[in-house]
Amino acid sequence: MSITLKDVEHVANLARLELTDTEKAQFTDQLNAILKYAEKLNELDTDHVEPTTHVLPITNVMREDVQKESLPIEKVLRNAPDEEDGHFKVPAVLE
Repeated sequence: MSITLKDVEHVANLARLELTDTEKAQFTDQLNAILKYAEKLNELDTDHVEPTTHVLPITNVMREDVQKESLPIEKVLRNAPDEEDGHFKVPAVLE
């Protein structure tokens, strides 16, 4: 597969870019160089390589979700700057 001048013009049009003829030729060469480099991957023998989503084994490191007693409301509200009827009281943010 190779990129043609027409492909570059089409992409430039989609991106609403105005390119000079020199820029179009430059981008065509650069994009073809990128594709040529990417084609080197086809030379690799990957027949016996197992597909992975990550190169290292990843395990869940989170603790078990165990239900515990909640703190008493009095202890929780001790750190509140202001409280009302057992709730945190904060400044109004709406007028």
